[in-house]
Amino acid sequence: MLHKTLRNAFTMIELIFVIIVIGILATIAIPKFSGVSEQAVIASGRSDVMSIRTAISTERQKRFMKGDSSYISHLDGLAATSSVNGDMLFDNNGTTANKLLTYGITSKSSNGGWMKTNTDEYTYYVSGTPNVFYYTAADGNFSCISGSGYCDKLTK
Repeated sequence: MLHKTLRNAFTMIELIFVIIVIGILATIAIPKFSGVSEQAVIASGRSDVMSIRTAISTERQKRFMKGDSSYISHLDGLAATSSVNGDMLFDNNGTTANKLLTYGITSKSSNGGWMKTNTDEYTYYVSGTPNVFYYTAADGNFSCISGSGYCDKLTK
């Protein structure tokens, strides 16, 4: 009489083969996804820059309709020349009558965050790299220095 043995588990060879296949897939996939986080932060920053620029233009149009052709004097209501984590930026002095951005942007000094670093000077962080933007009230320009950090990626 022959005894049949039941096979209830994988063999060692099968397990090793699966581990090798997973290792090969990981070595291919990990480098492809390594830049995804940085690209997401750049896309978020680009969206913020476009929203701020649009808000500056919209505010000027509102003023122009009232006979005032000047641009907004400052982009936020901070009395200090620099912000700390948690301050509200780009809220046009915090007045409800003339809000620049409806909800503003809360400052943070980490990846993907905005900080006010001087009067009408704001820094956006991408992968630890500060990208400094300047607001000029004379012409309503909100831009950074082309070629520095991620400036070109954030403004194009």
